[in-house]
Amino acid sequence: MSGDNTINLTEFLNQQYLCESLTIREVQTLIEFTELVSFKKNAIIADIGEVGEALYFVVKGEVALIYESDAQSIEVGGIKEGELVGEMSFFDREPRSVRLLAKSPDTSLLRLSRMLYQRLRVEHPFIAVNLLEHAVINLDHLFRRVSQDVATFSRYVYGTGKK
Repeated sequence: MSGDNTINLTEFLNQQYLCESLTIREVQTLIEFTELVSFKKNAIIADIGEVGEALYFVVKGEVALIYESDAQSIEVGGIKEGELVGEMSFFDREPRSVRLLAKSPDTSLLRLSRMLYQRLRVEHPFIAVNLLEHAVINLDHLFRRVSQDVATFSRYVYGTGKK
């Protein structure tokens, strides 16, 4: 990764809650274990049924979580800049139940492969633990957003019981 790009990515990651307890050097180390990848709008980042061999930090754009039901695509969530995506299948090694789709015209992600994550765990365990905590917090945020959306939809469809 070029020096200029590394500086920008270091600034980006340093603004995320993942890096609140990491030094600038540790953030740079984490970036060294990742690869910057870009996707055009509607490109599939990872598909249903695949086991996650990488997890991603959304640097620019947004990623849609798409569920397929009866030949119908339903967006069940969205991952915005600064958030992590793909961590469920990455950590539990179960096939994905949703498609990760680039929602923005120019979506940029930092990709951390399983092989490099395993190296990170051995060589820099403090960084790996912070990454794992970030994944847990990220999943919690996603669950709360989806739960709120389901509750709002339910109230809309079924009413609140009040007139």
